[in-house]
Amino acid sequence: MNCSPKIQLKVFAFILGIIFSLFYTICPVYADEELRGFSSDLKKWAEECREEIVNEFDKLISSGKLKPAQIFDTFYIPMPDTYPQKYHTQYDTILDTTIQPILDKYLVKDKRLLFVVVVDKNGYLPTHNTIFSKPLTGDKDVDFINNRTKRLFNDKIGLAAARNETPYLVQKYVRDTGESIYDLSLPIMFQNQHWGAVRIGYQE
Repeated sequence: MNCSPKIQLKVFAFILGIIFSLFYTICPVYADEELRGFSSDLKKWAEECREEIVNEFDKLISSGKLKPAQIFDTFYIPMPDTYPQKYHTQYDTILDTTIQPILDKYLVKDKRLLFVVVVDKNGYLPTHNTIFSKPLTGDKDVDFINNRTKRLFNDKIGLAAARNETPYLVQKYVRDTGESIYDLSLPIMFQNQHWGAVRIGYQE
């Protein structure tokens, strides 16, 4: 059976991603190495973004809109007819209106930025940038690119970013869209617990 060019390209990008993740990922850069130039700016933006996210979590709890246990909810409810599989939690919908504007504000800091997101410790991404949260169309190829929210990014790179507890972590990898990118992540601590991370994807 002949595959369409779009499917062939997607399969090629997937295989390339696996190869790069196994053999090409550079050694991660941890907090004992000094960041300079653009990387230093990225770290500063990530720290500011994290502070705003934590403040928003506090507001959601103090206002009674969410309970602490809901913020840490890891019971992922599959959303039907989604591929890759998407999930709801007790808090993801409310973050679409409260956290997403914060993420979008940092995404436009520099044209080299590809995404600015938060993930929990399992790599669950509850709300993405607006540009990657377009309405689902039912076309898997279109939705794969334009609607990347509410997914579990729990590959090796994703979990390393989500679970890192050092001040920052920089990794290079091939994204599942086929792009070779850098990823800077900072841990998010909330109520003395490790919630997850801020992740910024970028190209130099």
